[in-house]
Amino acid sequence: MSKDSIASILTERIIVALDYATAEEAQGLVRSLEGIPCYMKVGMQLFYSAGPRFVEQLKEKGYNVFLDLKMHDIPNTVKGGAESITRLGVDMFNVHAAGGVRMMEAAREGVDKALASSAAGSAGAVRPLLIAVTQLTSTSQSVLNEEIGIVGTVEEAVLRYAQLAKQAGLDGVVASPLEVPALKGALGSSFVTVTPGIRPAGADIGDQSRVMTPQEAFAQGTDYIVIGRPITAAADPRAALEGIIASLQG
Repeated sequence: MSKDSIASILTERIIVALDYATAEEAQGLVRSLEGIPCYMKVGMQLFYSAGPRFVEQLKEKGYNVFLDLKMHDIPNTVKGGAESITRLGVDMFNVHAAGGVRMMEAAREGVDKALASSAAGSAGAVRPLLIAVTQLTSTSQSVLNEEIGIVGTVEEAVLRYAQLAKQAGLDGVVASPLEVPALKGALGSSFVTVTPGIRPAGADIGDQSRVMTPQEAFAQGTDYIVIGRPITAAADPRAALEGIIASLQG
């Protein structure tokens, strides 16, 4: 396979984080990236501001959408949320593994219920990837042990949560690229990993503690990488993303 073909495949696994306060701001970024077949991530701030309609607009433009709301509640509430999200037509969404196996199972049940209903069928709903957050990439060893109160290493905590996610029937997890080899080794290559904390070479790491470059993350075996500020805060976001894609051809 040629370097260009590899870069094209990896481009579809780059998730651009639309970390904006309003739909208008986010739409500006989307317009600037038109024609690049990346994933789009809608997080809490944008979704709470712009609502489901913004997700629908991204889908109408042909984008795959990762809805990043990190649901964490009692099982019945999460089941209902997962059902509604599936009806919305997103391609990926997440819950927090800290909610436990039963809560994650309920999320999967919500997906199944939406897909089984005639209303979802007529709306063309597809099965989204359902993934769990393990530990935030801003979580350092001291925060994990001294503030959250979990003993052991960050990698151990991530692996434990990932094992629970697989037990619950989820497709994969959100984790730092540093943990990907251990996750793939323990849970299998088909268990999906989505890795934030990605920074191109020379970029400011901001509030992230566990980071890698895009090339390093893919070399570790991750399936998707999430990139926000290095693209969204760039003077020329399109050039920034194109530079990242070009770096994957090296």
